[in-house]
Amino acid sequence: MKRDKIIYYVTTGLLSALMLFSAGMYIFNHEMVSELFTSFGYPTYIIYPLAVAKLLGLIAIWNPNFKALKEWAYAGFFFDLILAFFAHYMISDGGQNGAVIGIIFLITSYIFNKRK
Repeated sequence: MKRDKIIYYVTTGLLSALMLFSAGMYIFNHEMVSELFTSFGYPTYIIYPLAVAKLLGLIAIWNPNFKALKEWAYAGFFFDLILAFFAHYMISDGGQNGAVIGIIFLITSYIFNKRK
């Protein structure tokens, strides 16, 4: 039981660090992210709402009172990371490795959240 909690907190912490870094890039390096989104073919007006959604998702994952919202946050992060993987893969910029690492953290966090 204690091992499961440790794995959950470590992987959720690493996932949180990845999402905080991503949201921070969206907010503080908007010009660079706008160029990247344009190269993907995505509209740039979704950058700030996506950053806010990532921050709200982290709040939902870390708050034990938000059971249903936690499920939605995990689902939202899953779709975000899957789409990020394919966006980077399609333009062959090598950025898909970060998405794969994020998916591993996400799945591990989700599984051990159920066990703890």
